[in-house]
Amino acid sequence: MNILAFSEKSLFQPRLLAEEWLTTQDEIARTAGLGRDAIARKDRLASAKTQTRLREMVEIINRLTPRFGSGLVAYAWFRSEPLPGFGGMTPARLLQDGKAADVMDYIDAVDAGGFA
Repeated sequence: MNILAFSEKSLFQPRLLAEEWLTTQDEIARTAGLGRDAIARKDRLASAKTQTRLREMVEIINRLTPRFGSGLVAYAWFRSEPLPGFGGMTPARLLQDGKAADVMDYIDAVDAGGFA
């Protein structure tokens, strides 16, 4: 899905992500490693940290969607599949630890035919 489909007024909206991935806004926040206030308060939603985490999560899910056939399945994989070479951490956990670039590099390497 187009990354802009999840934004309004230049901000990523947890409500739109939750609707697309059949979950709650609270679960979106937890998955991204954000507190409830980060999505409930307008000033916190607009913060660089919140928007960066949401953007990175959307970018990762968008990279995975062609592989899995739907954003919903890609989101489930993102939340639950431990990655080899990362101590069994899931992509969601790596995102929470500020390692979204490592997840994207891993996905790119696997897509290019490399071994993880």
